[in-house]
Amino acid sequence: MTRILALSGSLRRDSLNTRLLRAARELAPAGVELDVRTLHGIPVYDGDVEAQGLPEAVKELGAAITAADALLISTPEYNHSIPGVLKNGLDWISRPSGSGARIFGGKPTAVIGATPGGAGTLRAQDALLHVLRAFGSAVWFGPWFTLSHADRLFDADGRLSDAATREQLGKHLAGFAAFVKHQQRP
Repeated sequence: MTRILALSGSLRRDSLNTRLLRAARELAPAGVELDVRTLHGIPVYDGDVEAQGLPEAVKELGAAITAADALLISTPEYNHSIPGVLKNGLDWISRPSGSGARIFGGKPTAVIGATPGGAGTLRAQDALLHVLRAFGSAVWFGPWFTLSHADRLFDADGRLSDAATREQLGKHLAGFAAFVKHQQRP
């Protein structure tokens, strides 16, 4: 079983990116399990807080990422970049110094995103790639998956209802799963 930690870059209760990751969990290929997580409970980074010890939410998320075989991040796009909450979470997980490489280094990682706007999340995904490269993540450079007008593609229960998008997401996940398996070869 391939275990992928699926991290939402949004805190909103009805986040389109969390919904997208739930759809990904449903559409994951056989032998792949997605554990959908959010950044709830992670405080704004503060060196004074860090000096007193890492917050439990940070330790728990870092441990979950370490234990996973791969990481899938779904990010919205705010002002042509990633949301502050996502960058903050990644900054915390990279603490103390050197933890970013230990936790993310060599970890197969893919980035997707959803937005109600028409421009997609390409700029946010590109900005996130810079952070992931700094950590030494094994980033999958498969086709971009960016969901524009995402608010129109989920039903009232939050389920991805657009058949073409479901098919595209399923293919994207199959490609990422193949990349993860390739990375796991001895």
